[in-house]
Amino acid sequence: MVKSYFSRIFDLITRPEMKVLPGQLAFFLVLSIFPLLTLIGFIISKITLLSGPFFSAVSSFFPKNIANILLPFVSQSSGTDNIALIAILGFILVSNGTYSIIVTSNQVFGIKDGDYLRGRLKALFMIFLLLFLFVFVFIVLAYGNNIFRYIINLDIFSNVRDSLSLIFFFFRWPVAFLILFWFLKVFYTVAPDEKISGKFMNKGALFTTVGWILATFVYSYYVTYIADYSLLYGSLSGIIIMMMWIYFLSYIFVMGIAINADEYLVYKSKHKKKKNTNNS
Repeated sequence: MVKSYFSRIFDLITRPEMKVLPGQLAFFLVLSIFPLLTLIGFIISKITLLSGPFFSAVSSFFPKNIANILLPFVSQSSGTDNIALIAILGFILVSNGTYSIIVTSNQVFGIKDGDYLRGRLKALFMIFLLLFLFVFVFIVLAYGNNIFRYIINLDIFSNVRDSLSLIFFFFRWPVAFLILFWFLKVFYTVAPDEKISGKFMNKGALFTTVGWILATFVYSYYVTYIADYSLLYGSLSGIIIMMMWIYFLSYIFVMGIAINADEYLVYKSKHKKKKNTNNS
């Protein structure tokens, strides 16, 4: 039984479109970082009081080599209002990644592709949902320790520092688990062009949630306690490790699709056999 299950999952994950999707998704996730930062920088630049503390905080949160690459996209976005349009066009380009998820989900679930224009609009909506998931994992889980230490050291929190530290320590991962599971389940349910009950998305969403948390815990540990990969990759070490982490997240996400598809296809097969038996 277990061998048969893993054999089915392996067959799904080794399909040509599934083998390509993790790398493609990781590429578009990395690509989405820059229009997102540009848009954030544009908004921050309109609020003068926030710009200085924001740039200072980014420099404190992230490793120096990552901050040096990300900050120019934020700081230079204040130059012209056209930058907002450029960022939006960037998101439209990035939606190719989520459109690939739609097409792949249709093929794996055995569903006919829907209307192209409707699919592109859904892909644009899905990129913001996926970006929320990615930003949540990036800020709360991967760099949560760094960000929390920066915030907790502010003078206004001096009297409640210990209490906030306990709350953060005990609730960070459980709350993150619930939020990730719910949003991943919604994302998996929305992706196919045919309405499929959310009950078939539970196993894949659970697998992806646990996988993302474990992968991010390892990444967060390196960022917090080591954060020096110069022996391996030199000045680009932080970027290389971050890209590897994003690829692992993408691969785990695609495995979640395979697990959901197997759950649905097995149910569909049993239902079809039962229907044929009743008819005969």
